[in-house]
Amino acid sequence: MEDKLRNIAYIDGQNLKMGTVDTTPSWRVDLKRFRRYLLEKYQVDKAFYYMGYVIDGAEYEHLYEYIQDAGFILVFREHNSAMLGKKKGNVDSDIIFNVMKRLYLKEKFEKVVLVSGDGDYKMLVDFLIEQKRFEKILFPNKKFASSLYKSISRTYFAYLGDADVRNKIEKRSKSVPKKEKRALGS
Repeated sequence: MEDKLRNIAYIDGQNLKMGTVDTTPSWRVDLKRFRRYLLEKYQVDKAFYYMGYVIDGAEYEHLYEYIQDAGFILVFREHNSAMLGKKKGNVDSDIIFNVMKRLYLKEKFEKVVLVSGDGDYKMLVDFLIEQKRFEKILFPNKKFASSLYKSISRTYFAYLGDADVRNKIEKRSKSVPKKEKRALGS
């Protein structure tokens, strides 16, 4: 008997950071709790965490380990030499390409879960909904959701900042290293 196909999640790290840590009120996602939430709520087998590459990797090594230890597959955005060392992630096209490549190659997965509020994913979301390959877009908070998503059904989106979800995934400890605070999602 074949196991049920699982879902794949794509997390735009910069978007997640900007929608939680860089907002008022600020809050932090506990990535281990978040990964467990994705598995239990959305049956996410693989979760890809995209972020921009920081050339001084030694300074952020603990962050990279933290993300991977939480169960995410860390994917860095390649930049040309002029962009190396800058914190801007700009992973949108990489995520879109990766989803489309998996579909084209007919890889075995059920649906896509996307974590972002960025409107650049709207065409991808529409396509995946049409193809019945879309589970949910998880916006970091209500203010961070692009108005482009107003046309999709409420069944296709949720807010990580809603009290019930936030309670399940929020970091409880106040002792977060400053480097991690600055860099998470960079």
